[in-house]
Amino acid sequence: MKKHSTLFAILFFTITTLSAQEFQKGTNVINAGIGLGGAYGSYTTSSQSIGLSASYEKGIWEVPGPGVVSLGGFLGFKTYDYDYVGGRDRWRYTVIGVRGAYHYNGLNVENLDLYGGAMVSYRILSYNGSTGSYGSRPGASGFVGARWFFTDGIAAFAEAGYGFAFLSVGVSFRF
Repeated sequence: MKKHSTLFAILFFTITTLSAQEFQKGTNVINAGIGLGGAYGSYTTSSQSIGLSASYEKGIWEVPGPGVVSLGGFLGFKTYDYDYVGGRDRWRYTVIGVRGAYHYNGLNVENLDLYGGAMVSYRILSYNGSTGSYGSRPGASGFVGARWFFTDGIAAFAEAGYGFAFLSVGVSFRF
């Protein structure tokens, strides 16, 4: 048992001290996160769920600045409820989008990826309620974010923006 614990400790120390490089052309990243707040509800929304999201991006080209432009996709799910005397209306959004971001590499801080970008999306709406008629529609949003790589392939991320969520946090996997 001691042998396994020692081996695990050495492996853990080695993995957590590997230095990751900033985002580069050819880099692939998958994000999985939760989002708080968002612009899809209205002032009459009684409650909303935490947004669940996944995204993928790939470094496509280097640009002066210094930096890299990435392109990728987004998938998210979120609900909004409006409670009133005698009932509840519920909006369920499935968001499918295409994202582009600029990753700034000029700080020369190992393990840090700073980025900002925009997304165009289609919000698929499922409505269950008694008032009005609501349909799916396109949308657009912007975001700024940062990733901190704990290992060469695993990072924590945080994004602030307008659209699906005002604040998203989660984990990123680079390959």
